[in-house]
Parts: sequence; structure tokens; C-alpha cells
Amino acid sequence: MSATQDKSILAPNTKKAEVLIEALPYFQRYAGRTFVVKYGGHAMGDPKAAREFAEDIVLLKAVGINPVVVHGGGPQIGAMLEKLGVETTFVDGLRVTDEETAKIAEMVLSGAINKELVGWIANAGGKAIGISGKDGSLVTATKLERTVRDPDSNIEKALDLGFVGEPTTVDTTILETASGAGMIPVVAPIGAGEDGHTYNINADTMAGAIAAELGAARLFLLTDVAGVLNKQGELLTDLNPADIANLTKDGTVSGGMIPKLETCVHAVEAGCEAAVVLDGRVPHAMLLEFFTATGAGTLISAGTTSA
Repeated sequence: MSATQDKSILAPNTKKAEVLIEALPYFQRYAGRTFVVKYGGHAMGDPKAAREFAEDIVLLKAVGINPVVVHGGGPQIGAMLEKLGVETTFVDGLRVTDEETAKIAEMVLSGAINKELVGWIANAGGKAIGISGKDGSLVTATKLERTVRDPDSNIEKALDLGFVGEPTTVDTTILETASGAGMIPVVAPIGAGEDGHTYNINADTMAGAIAAELGAARLFLLTDVAGVLNKQGELLTDLNPADIANLTKDGTVSGGMIPKLETCVHAVEAGCEAAVVLDGRVPHAMLLEFFTATGAGTLISAGTTSA
């Protein structure tokens, strides 16, 4: 075998070694730290994407990082409500959740979706434990209060969204215990209120509250877009809270991206080191963002700026 042939055969393996070398400083820096990952959107309905996501989560655990997964499930809840003949309405993009809808949401989130994710992680070689915010008093919730302004009278009025909640306290004991035992917590966005009711919580909001309380190194919000784009459609890679306020004010950031970025800002101002908005449809996007110099999404932290 010639030297040229030897190089040809070794080239792919050399590339793999280079990737590992590039990632090594990140492995070392974040060993023992926590990553909170909000998983939802397009990837949840794609078995290939779900398998790749599970492999990424298991890899994080294998290199000494403690991942905590918080998942959504809005489309699946909607499909189950339709199947059961339960009517559902939305106000300002939020599902009005009566007692029957809340029970169905808990069944879908804490049952089917949660256990499916646990299964994917197990198939990838990891040990996952499925819980909800009700387990171990992880998340205590209160009823979400929202107001809207009547376009005719310009008078604000309260919205009653039923059993839609937001986290008020987070007790991370169960997460730390599970992570310390070598397991990967998979959390359904359901919380119990002091009033005895069960509340459905937005998964982004839930993940942000958990990341803040854990002092996580990263909060990853996997979405269906590349990240935050400027008015020319170019990816903004580094932002701080002031940048986000300016981008929202001038209309660059709008629609569903606004609450996602509000979650990121709250998390980094309350103890999370940084948050990242990135496209969960891209294979291994989370690893590309974190373990390469170029990254793959929009990083939000307290002190960076590029807007």
C-alpha cells in the first residue's frame, strides 16, 4: 500500500480526531455543569431527529455535563383534544385550559410524550427518568395573569386562560439527585399550585425558570428557526438584554420570538450563564453550537453585544 493510499484511508479518521480536539476545551470547561434543554417543535414529530437529539443528550452526559430536558407538546395536546372531541380556543396564542383540557394536557405531556423521550434516550445508551413539575415539588405554579387592550375602547381587560400557569418557585432537589445518580431528568411542563390545582406551563418558560434556579451553564431553546435574524435575514450570533430590547422596539424581533427572548433574558439575569436560540431541525445543532468555535445559533448573555 502506497503512502498516498494510506493518507486517503486515514483522512476521515483524522477529521474526526480534529473535531474531538476542537471540542476538548469545552469538555474540560463545562465538566460537572448543567445544561437545560427545551425540546419541542418540528423535531418532536420526526423519529430521525428525535434519535439524533437523544444521542446528543447522552453524549453530553458521557463527557461529564449534566443535561436536563424540558419538553413541549402543544401539537400533540391539540391532536388528542380533537380526537376526544374536546373543543379548544386560543387567546393571544395561548390555549384556554379548562379543567378537562388540563387533565388531557397532563396525560399527554407527563404520559405519552415524556415516556417516549425517556425511551429514545434509553435506546441511545443513556439512563433517563421522566418527571413533571409536580414531582418532588419541582415547580410550584400560579395562575397566569394576562391583560389585553380593547381596540375600540382602549381599555385593558383581564384574560381568563383557565389552568395556564407560570412558575413561582423551583425546588431543584429532585433534578440534582437524579443527575448525581447518573440519570438524565426529562421534565414535563406541568406544575402544582398551592391552591391544589394542576397548571399547564409554557415549556420555554419552565425551562428558563429551571435553568435560572440551577445556575445552568447553558439554556438551549430548540426552535424551528436558525435563531434571531436581523432585517437583512442574517443570523445575529451574540446578543445581550439591551440589544434584545432595541431589536424588539424597532420591530426586528416580533411574534413568537419575543416571549422566547424574554425567557432567555430572565434566565441570564437570574443566574443562568447564557441562553441559546437555535434550529432544532439541524442535525446535532446543539453540539455544533457549543462544541465548535463557529457556533450554530444566537447566544444571549449578560455582557455580549453584536446587534
